[in-house]
Amino acid sequence: MSYSSRPTLSHLRQQSLAGSASTGVSPMLLARINEKKAELENLKELRDLSAGLAGQMQMLEEKLATLSDGTEAVALVLSNWHNVLRAISMASAKIPQPKDPEESEEQAHEHNEDAQNKTAIKLPQTLVRIPTEHAPAVQHVADSGEIGQ
Repeated sequence: MSYSSRPTLSHLRQQSLAGSASTGVSPMLLARINEKKAELENLKELRDLSAGLAGQMQMLEEKLATLSDGTEAVALVLSNWHNVLRAISMASAKIPQPKDPEESEEQAHEHNEDAQNKTAIKLPQTLVRIPTEHAPAVQHVADSGEIGQ
């Protein structure tokens, strides 16, 4: 039984490693390997930084979508603002102004609650905004004559 004469697998590995170490690896090949390792590390770092940048860009996209929605809301309010100012102007033009401001202050101090209820200056009715989202349905019902019944 000549088992000792057969080389084992680990023995063969050691021989191949020893053979390559004894022959020596060329310095150019070692430099190239080290260069490739450094390049691999740089590429891994670039991948990690790119993933971080992609995450930041997604967050920025979400914030810009929110900002866009907010901008549309502000634009809608500003587009209706001239109508609001016109309504305020019309309402304030209808309010009767006292002829003598000092006289109106004296009258306000002299009168009690009864006199305040019967003020000489009548204020306009309160402006109320009526939602018009159901206006077509209401108009249709009004045209068909079903409201009075």
